[in-house]
Parts: sequence; structure tokens; C-alpha cells
Amino acid sequence: MIVEKIKVSVDFSRDYLSSFDKGKCLRVENFIYFFTICGFFIGLVFSIINFAEPEYILFYTAIITLFFYLLIHVVIANFLDIKVLSKKFFDKERYEEVSDYFIFELETRERRMESLVNYIENFKPQNDKKHRVKDENYNKIAA
Repeated sequence: MIVEKIKVSVDFSRDYLSSFDKGKCLRVENFIYFFTICGFFIGLVFSIINFAEPEYILFYTAIITLFFYLLIHVVIANFLDIKVLSKKFFDKERYEEVSDYFIFELETRERRMESLVNYIENFKPQNDKKHRVKDENYNKIAA
């Protein structure tokens, strides 16, 4: 039952994510890629206009591209409402149900392990007594 619910939620999230691909809104990754490429071309044009040395052109193009890359991450971090997105992608009820299931399974396995450890502990003293009797008989025969 839990597995079926997980499959349904995964299918739902795939459908929701596919709506991004249909052009309804711009994905965050594409936004980052777009501004990074814009930064590259702006840096390239700026470097070609201001510098004649190829090392300077390459260096300043890389610096300006990095600046645009970091800037867009700051912009996204400040202006993207992560609480709204997290509610769409994170189903708290399903998470709690799956967590409760795993906790129950861990508790049952822990009880099984405890019973096995108790069985082994109870088995050892009986086994040790048998060995002691055999050792005493051996010592009597040897003497």
C-alpha cells in the first residue's frame, strides 16, 4: 500500500515537472543557464573592446561570467519563494506515513534481534556446562 502511494506521488511530481517543460514557466536551472550565458557574452564583448592581449580577454571574460553566475544565484535565493515550491514538491502526510512505516519495521527487527541475542546468551551457559563436564572427565581419565 505504501509503495503504491509512493508510485502515485512520483507520477504526480513527474506530471507537475512536465508542466515546466511545456512553457508554462521558466525553470530555475534554465534561468541560471540563461544568465550565465548572457554573462559570458557580455564579458566577451567587454574584454574584446577594452583589451588587446588574449590572456586579459580570457581572464576578464571568465571573471565576468563567474560574477553573473554568482549574481543570479543570489537573486534566485532572495526572490524565489521556496516555501511555496516546497509545499508543491513535499507531501508532509505521505512523508509521515512512510516514516511511521519504517519506524514500525525497525522496531520489529530490533525485537527480533533482541530475542536472538537472548537465545544466544541462554544457549552459551548450557554449552559451557557440557564442555566443563567433558573437561573434568578427561582430566580424571588422564590422571
